[in-house]
Amino acid sequence: MKRREFITLLGGAAAWPLAARAQQHPDKIRQIGMLIGFAQDDPVAQSMVAAFRGALSKLGWIEGSNVRIELRWAGPDIERINRLAKELAGLRPDVMLGQTTPVVRALAREVPTTPIVFVTVSDPIGSGFAASLAHPGGNITGFTVDDSALGGKWVELLKQIAPATTRVALLFNPAGPPLEFFLPSIQAAASSLNVQANLVTIHGRDEIEGVIAAQARDPGGGIVALANAFNTTNRELIIELAARYRVPAIYFSAYCAQSGGLIGYGSDYAEQSRQAAGYIDRILKGTKPADLPVQAPTKFELVVNLKAAKSLSLQVPEKLLALADEVIE
Repeated sequence: MKRREFITLLGGAAAWPLAARAQQHPDKIRQIGMLIGFAQDDPVAQSMVAAFRGALSKLGWIEGSNVRIELRWAGPDIERINRLAKELAGLRPDVMLGQTTPVVRALAREVPTTPIVFVTVSDPIGSGFAASLAHPGGNITGFTVDDSALGGKWVELLKQIAPATTRVALLFNPAGPPLEFFLPSIQAAASSLNVQANLVTIHGRDEIEGVIAAQARDPGGGIVALANAFNTTNRELIIELAARYRVPAIYFSAYCAQSGGLIGYGSDYAEQSRQAAGYIDRILKGTKPADLPVQAPTKFELVVNLKAAKSLSLQVPEKLLALADEVIE
């Protein structure tokens, strides 16, 4: 073999692993657009973002090195959500992370082909984000925050902790997930427990007090705060008013009871964000969203607040306390 040929072959052999490494760790910084449907000062939202960033880092995506996150905080305002979705679309990110149903709806409109991963969405099929859980079929996939049977479970748990409840107001905001997702299980549970379930559509924060006050006028009133971005954003006000008017209420997430609510039952939002980082990692490495099934939560947390129960003169059943993941004294 001629010396020149040997050098060429040797150089090619040496260059091959470098090329392979370059494909695995490209010089191009990948960009993630992230739109959050909670306010920036919301501690739950902050824990979700921290969980996502931490999980992404463990997967080898380091901000400022090989990935950049364009984070926007929208809150529940639809106009702001639409404006920020358009702004992120203009940056042409490689993948989007959307949190809450209104946010994903806006992103889907602005980026019909860019991969989108969602979290804290209740009904992705009813909302038109996925053809099915197993086969989403488009550019959107992610992690649902609820199961349709949760609606009935909320009614059952409220009746257990407040047995005198005979009617409940279902706090619902039309910008959130379709009501049909929860309604069948709510109606079934309410019927079996002789509880009247009344849907109350709330469009603005100023309407909340009137609804809760109405439930307090006659004995037997209760509140079911359904899972949606509006109730999440206004949870502290709902908790405060329920306590002031002495109306037993159940909330869509454990952290509501941790914040002073009577009882909360729902999935772990931070864990969903960690899981979403895994999907984003796979998409950045070439997997299509259509090939990633929408995942439902496998575990729900139950938190009971004994302090809130005492203020309502409620005696919490031992059976319920035994089922609780956390009991706040």
